[in-house]
Amino acid sequence: MQTITATQARQEFAQLMDAARLQPVMIQRQNRDVAVVMSVEEYQRLAHLNVERFQQFCEQIGARAEAAGLNETRLQALLRD
Repeated sequence: MQTITATQARQEFAQLMDAARLQPVMIQRQNRDVAVVMSVEEYQRLAHLNVERFQQFCEQIGARAEAAGLNETRLQALLRD
């Protein structure tokens, strides 16, 4: 991943956008990572991946709860207490 300073990002914004189309670019301010610029396609890929992982997580938790005997009726009873 390419790394540039915040000053470079301001001064060379067009080049930053071109570079980000090829790979994410880290922006540093005072030697600390503060931002990443990436293509829309990469952002959408990551966002979609996170949704898929969350759905898988929910399905796993649901399966564990069901295996432990938790069903809709029992859940409602627990929530009432």
